Amino acid sequence: MTDIDNWLARYEQTHQNLRNPVVYWAAIPMAVLGLTGALWTLPVPIEFQEISPLLNWGSAFLMVSAIYYFIISLSLAIGLLPFLLGLASIQMWMATSGYPATAISIGLLVAGTVGLALGRGGSLRPLIQDLQLLMIGPAWLLSVLFKRFGIPI
Repeated sequence: MTDIDNWLARYEQTHQNLRNPVVYWAAIPMAVLGLTGALWTLPVPIEFQEISPLLNWGSAFLMVSAIYYFIISLSLAIGLLPFLLGLASIQMWMATSGYPATAISIGLLVAGTVGLALGRGGSLRPLIQDLQLLMIGPAWLLSVLFKRFGIPI
């Protein structure tokens, strides 16, 4: 079994009995968007700013996520690139829009976390596990779609 098969099997095993799958499926991208935004707004060292104004903790998190996705599955990584680029685009827009990006990001993270809890049935242990595997969530969602359409993982 490959790494991606292990991760997806572990994730799927704990997500077979979702109470509200629609809320859960919406909550995963919302929580990832909130987490990325919260990281995006953290202060960065001067060295980061000297390299590029777009280099921050959120963009670094997305780059590391993309590299990890490519390591575990080429097809899922290619499928997740538009998602990751969309996250980066939203965060760049938020940073220059004048909206309170930090408050919105934390609100999205909290709303996503509440959605994860409601989708799973409200108990704390599965919620903590979901937060630990937060970046596997989008890969799992995409793998479900890939399996439905017969695309190899």
